[in-house]
Amino acid sequence: MTPERPPLTDRTALARNRERALRMGDDGFFLHRLAQDEIKERLALVKKSFTKPALVTGFAEIWDGTVPAAHVFADQEALGLRPRAHDLVVHAMALHWADDPLGQIIQSARALRPDGLFLACLFGGQTLQELRIALAEAEADISGGLSPRILPMAEIRDLGGLLQRAGLALPVADLVSRKAAYPDMFALMHDLRAMGEGNALAARSRAGPRRAVLDRAAEIYQQNYPAAAGIVASFDIIFLSGWAPHADQPRPLRPGSATHSLDEALERAKSTPRD
Repeated sequence: MTPERPPLTDRTALARNRERALRMGDDGFFLHRLAQDEIKERLALVKKSFTKPALVTGFAEIWDGTVPAAHVFADQEALGLRPRAHDLVVHAMALHWADDPLGQIIQSARALRPDGLFLACLFGGQTLQELRIALAEAEADISGGLSPRILPMAEIRDLGGLLQRAGLALPVADLVSRKAAYPDMFALMHDLRAMGEGNALAARSRAGPRRAVLDRAAEIYQQNYPAAAGIVASFDIIFLSGWAPHADQPRPLRPGSATHSLDEALERAKSTPRD
């Protein structure tokens, strides 16, 4: 019998972090605003009207109005989406905390009607790579070991593969990268709390990092990743899209179904006169 995989996320801690972020005000959600603008732009490019949209998010208050008339669902393990109930599902800035991101995408795909659209945005790639390295080096220097501090980030090609595994057609994965400047590491950590992205890993140390570790990490961060105003932090927001299969969608040719060989095409190109 295969042992059950330990959870990645402490959902109670994540909910507590999100509630605290909302109490801290709107200033910490600048990356959510960027993601909202990108989602709106992507929807504007689709020549289709959506009448039964759904929105999955941990921040319903922040995402309110981004997808007009959307039925909002919390990003729980079981999303509560009904099969074939929606023509659009937007999974907003929450998938990076999922213990089973493929399961979340499959649930979203099953909720789509034929030719319905799935859109997701989440942190991934090189997000917070500088903070991750600084904390790891500092903890190794001071404590001689490592403790889970930063959420593992998925790579774009891996996430794109999940769209295909979920049975979605015409899958696309792309990212938007941003660099943000902060006076120091502690200002960055304050901003992470203000956007609800504090440490909610299930395997984290409940005692928190020692002050000596934080001070050493701040030194390493400043030395290795300086900016004119202090330090720089990287954020990658990955965007995923895929369609519920439909007979009218374009499809790739079956292997071996081409009527002309590549050699023939290249030979014709060579013999075609140029202006």
